[in-house]
Amino acid sequence: MDNLTYRISTMDVSQADAATQSIAGKYAVDESLFDSLVDQAIGIDNVSAAEERTLKQRLVEATDDDIEHLAKIFDERIVEGQGETIIEIGGEDSEFPMDLNDADVAAISETLERVVKHASVTAFVSLLYDTHAKADADSQKTTYARDISSAAADGANKEPTGRSVHYLMRRTPKSVEEMLEVRVAVVGNVDAGKSTMLGVLTQGKLDDGRGLARVALFRHKHEIDSGRTSSVGLEILGFDKLSGAAIRHTPGAHNKMGWDSVCNRSSKLVSFLDLAGHEKYLKTTVFGMAGGAPDYVMLMVAANAGLTGMAREHLGLALALGIPVFVVITKIDMCPAGVLDSTLKQLTKVLRSSGCRKLPIAVRGRREVVMAAERFVNQRVCPVFQISNVTGEGVDNLQTFLNILQVNRSYAVTHEAASTSEKQDNNQGQLNQQLRYEISEIFSVPYVGTVVSGVVNSGTMVAGQTVWMGPDFHGNFIPVVMKTIHRKRVEVQSACAGQSVSIALKRISRSQVRKGMVLLGRTLGDSEVEQPQVSMTFEAEVVVLYHSTTITRRYQAMVHCGSVHQTARVLSIRQADESKGSLLRTGDRAKVLFQFIRHPEYVLPNSRLIFREGRTKGVGKVLRVLNKQEEREAISAATNGTMVFDHRAIKIKMETLRHQSGPAAATATKAAFDASISANSKKSKK
Repeated sequence: MDNLTYRISTMDVSQADAATQSIAGKYAVDESLFDSLVDQAIGIDNVSAAEERTLKQRLVEATDDDIEHLAKIFDERIVEGQGETIIEIGGEDSEFPMDLNDADVAAISETLERVVKHASVTAFVSLLYDTHAKADADSQKTTYARDISSAAADGANKEPTGRSVHYLMRRTPKSVEEMLEVRVAVVGNVDAGKSTMLGVLTQGKLDDGRGLARVALFRHKHEIDSGRTSSVGLEILGFDKLSGAAIRHTPGAHNKMGWDSVCNRSSKLVSFLDLAGHEKYLKTTVFGMAGGAPDYVMLMVAANAGLTGMAREHLGLALALGIPVFVVITKIDMCPAGVLDSTLKQLTKVLRSSGCRKLPIAVRGRREVVMAAERFVNQRVCPVFQISNVTGEGVDNLQTFLNILQVNRSYAVTHEAASTSEKQDNNQGQLNQQLRYEISEIFSVPYVGTVVSGVVNSGTMVAGQTVWMGPDFHGNFIPVVMKTIHRKRVEVQSACAGQSVSIALKRISRSQVRKGMVLLGRTLGDSEVEQPQVSMTFEAEVVVLYHSTTITRRYQAMVHCGSVHQTARVLSIRQADESKGSLLRTGDRAKVLFQFIRHPEYVLPNSRLIFREGRTKGVGKVLRVLNKQEEREAISAATNGTMVFDHRAIKIKMETLRHQSGPAAATATKAAFDASISANSKKSKK
């Protein structure tokens, strides 16, 4: 019976009921046969016995078909997590609720080991947390007098119902190009133990209480003498591709392991940006946080000092840039209980204030570690760790937290696209059009040439590719060839968005490159005339965090926007409330027109910026970048018509003639420049 047709006559309801009762016995139909026919009619086949198996049966008593089914599910989860995922099994509140015993957990672990060896998955799995494990059960019986309970309203401290287990599943990379990377900026007040903490994490040796662990991290002699970081340091911590165990480089050891060995053995890498904590190095710290593009910020707080000094400034910078923050309280071994309680209360008050609006969670065991890592990005959660670099208390929890931190998902291009981008020569123009790479460091390497370092913000790049580099002091871009690409001192053939790499530039001198320049992809139809747009002027919506008096037109401040850092002047101020006029005070919000002082920059709309001058601080977002015509009109309006033409071009010409033709030609050009200003001023007065 292929088609079932139901015809309802136009008789009234009473007649239809009577007719139905009279023929009910005569035309009786088998219900099971009827259901089978309906299922076939709408395209539903009979449910097989395999499909009737529950998830627990698939995990505990897995067959080959179950392995295929589970491999498909977990592969989708890994792709969604950009290479890794955390799976919770068991417990009434978990993702896959079921009653588990010791035999079930052992069988599930064995099944997951078979799943990750499947050809479509190619990953490793490790047990993160078991609610019935002896170590975790003992840790939950302890009474924490120094705990932070502000996250109870969010359900963070809720006890799990039933037994549950958490597994980490991570893709095994084929090469260093596919290795996952998380960048963490380490900030905090001076003498908070930032470099010491990184020394313990990256070298695996505890501190002696006098700064022994931090010596290997310093880059300059005066840093070793003073014990204070004055530059942006870079350290790495890898996690093994087969087991997930920590892999550390050991400088100076007998069996030395360099960065290349760590990367070749790791499936995930945590890159630490060790930033300065002293106030006189604030410019370096701001540039590291803005130009280094960190995914997370680790705020270090000394237990005996509290959240004071530059720690508050660094917390404000992280909030202004929209970077998730987690707190590490150090020196708990030498801090009295009363002082530590006072520090925790102060920290809780600051994090829960209206300016931060964070939910602090005290991380003391594996359950809090896993829960904090899962909720860290999507919710307003701020994990708080208590660490001792001398006794090692809490270091394992912090290391596990760094291991399972999610990679930044804001980058559009996946890691798989980078590994295959060099094979797509036909679509090279389409890929290059999206490339944007910001230069944050410049080196001159003997027998190699000029090497730049930075982060790929978007798109993909391939060794040997020709890209635009600029803008220079004249606002121009020049085509350059990327000879080689290195990622963490390992040569790679390609790189994708979100990866920090170093690039050797072909036939480019050190003087031609500066911090703040970008590398942009060139399409096949580009020529030297069709260059990317740069500008001296841009409009931004800003909020003044602090200023002692008022900000007016022609006010100058240092602007940090990504790797761009240059002094800019205020051309105009437009507030929503016109009664306030063109003045800005602490807490005011307005649309401000900025103009760079020295040379044009490549700035994109929706970019976050920070401007500062002394103790004055403000944050904002770029709304639009003005073209040359809009820039002329804005300058003319801001100066009442006295500067209707571009003085920058004449100044650049003066500097060029000064170096090429000598002082005589430069003097003649200056005389013509002064005459033009005088004539323009007389014209504006008329």
